[in-house]
Amino acid sequence: MSSPSLVIRNGTIVDGSGDDPYEADLAIGDGRITAIGAAIPKGHDEIDARGKLVTPGFVDVHTHYDAQVTWSDRLSPSSWNGVTTVLLGNCGVGFAPCRDDQHDLLINLMEGVEDIPEVVLSEGLPWTWRSFPDYLDALSARVYDADVATQVPHAALRVYVMGERGANREPATELDCTRMAELAAEGLRAGAFGFSTSRTLNHRAADGRHIPTLRAEEAELTAIARVMRQCGTGWMQFVSDFEDQEREIGLFRRLAGESGRPVTITLTQSDARPEGWRKIMGHIDAANAEGLRMTAQVRSRPTSVLLGLELSQNPFIGRSSYKRIAHLPFHERLAELRKPEVRARILGEAYEGSRRGRRVENWDRMYPLGDPPDYEPDADNSIAARAAREGRSAEEVAYDLLIEGDGRNILYLPVTNYAGGNLDVVREMIAAPHSLLGLGDGGAHVGIMCDSTATSYTLTHWTRDRRRGELFPVAWAIKRLAADNAAAIGLADRGRLEVGLKADINVLDYDQLRLRRPEVVYDLPAGGKRLVQRTDGIDATLVSGAIVYRHGESTGALPGRLLRSRPD
Repeated sequence: MSSPSLVIRNGTIVDGSGDDPYEADLAIGDGRITAIGAAIPKGHDEIDARGKLVTPGFVDVHTHYDAQVTWSDRLSPSSWNGVTTVLLGNCGVGFAPCRDDQHDLLINLMEGVEDIPEVVLSEGLPWTWRSFPDYLDALSARVYDADVATQVPHAALRVYVMGERGANREPATELDCTRMAELAAEGLRAGAFGFSTSRTLNHRAADGRHIPTLRAEEAELTAIARVMRQCGTGWMQFVSDFEDQEREIGLFRRLAGESGRPVTITLTQSDARPEGWRKIMGHIDAANAEGLRMTAQVRSRPTSVLLGLELSQNPFIGRSSYKRIAHLPFHERLAELRKPEVRARILGEAYEGSRRGRRVENWDRMYPLGDPPDYEPDADNSIAARAAREGRSAEEVAYDLLIEGDGRNILYLPVTNYAGGNLDVVREMIAAPHSLLGLGDGGAHVGIMCDSTATSYTLTHWTRDRRRGELFPVAWAIKRLAADNAAAIGLADRGRLEVGLKADINVLDYDQLRLRRPEVVYDLPAGGKRLVQRTDGIDATLVSGAIVYRHGESTGALPGRLLRSRPD
């Protein structure tokens, strides 16, 4: 046996199959795993992984790096957290296909739906494409710290074919449907891994209009489903409010049948209907029993809004005295907020704004995030409970927490998956046989959330740290984060540690794994800010056999490439 290019020596192999870990060496050559076992010759380079876990790289199936991949070679924060493959183009939004006079419209849509500032997109997007194949060609000319897979976004298709009629959600004609289907097929044949759409009222453009795909009729979606059958590749990804569960599930079942392709659906627990998710999951289980391929995409922690003075939202943004200083740079604003007279004025005012926006005053469900972050806090730690103990108003407690120290404290507001004040329901969701771990939204909601670290959280919380319920085996979690997600989007060459497969690998100091507190950085185009989060204890991340990160620091290697799908 010739000397391998790299050997990971003495590690505990967690191979992604779900089987028990075992100790072995692992050799890499030409970007692939060439051997696993003992008596492997010395490599040109070696990593001593004694006492460490050696796992497949994680596959993140729900991101929004559609813009970031056009200006950056880093898929952070996902790539900082062990992710070696990302799937973008979710929720029906993206930037291709696009006519030259539609740039502003698609930017307006992405800004509203995914909370990415207009100035960042306007300055950062190069717009060197029109068709979806052009977009893929632009990405294929770039290099990254992780591999990139794409989906054809329904909203962009609709706007491209129908113009303002599409943006205004007018019904598609038969000719419109035919043209959208042709363009979807064009994107799939060029290498997209699926088609995505949104049917939720929560998705609005920055100008307040609903997403163009909100009430798309069945004939429109069926036309696309039928060409997906012809292409023989990709899945259909849906977001829905499920206001009429039977109707929506019936639609998704028919589309799964028409397309012959997998269908994946966002699933969360809402406060308004805390048991509604069970019925949806039951429908998904029944569909699979009948031979359809349907999965629920679930998050391993709550969907949350992070509140802070340096972030996009805080509990006082709806008060008039705060609005008068909101434009000030952070340090100047903080100095004003620390003045007793400013504090008194703000605390004496009432919220002014939308009913939905008033969630920033939901004191019973708001908690200090802490460091390390606590994503399953007890009710006794809420702002309201703390205020009751201290004999103060909740507003006072929240205000003083935000201005103390360096003024960068963060308050945590779970929005979904926390109706019971714990993660018991999330445990059921992530353990369900037809669910996928996703919904991290990497690249989106840059000023209010950073849930792309749910990959690391799955390991730290659900296999080691949880104190409010049962844990899962590490091998189970690795399978869910790697092999299951890779298989779901049709990537048979990764997600497991087997000879011949792609050498996308993490070396984890499991006992030292720890999520850091989220922080704000100003590294987007036009100096735009975003929330990022790192995880300690990831000793190394490899993509195609090249070490891209060592102990959280970049090595400068950029082996990540655009992936192109192939028919089954």
